[in-house]
Amino acid sequence: MTTKELLYVDDALSHAQLLATQFRNAADQLQDNSLRTQVKQMAQRHCQMYQQFYNLV
Repeated sequence: MTTKELLYVDDALSHAQLLATQFRNAADQLQDNSLRTQVKQMAQRHCQMYQQFYNLV
């Protein structure tokens, strides 16, 4: 990979990690169980994306 491509992957890792954290924090504050479950699933998807990007390098 080129340096520029590695920077893109690093950026993607940062964004996926940030979004996963934000979704987890939001889920912890929700009272509605259905909505909390959906938000936790979104956090999990971003964790999976993080892992996929990480596996690229």
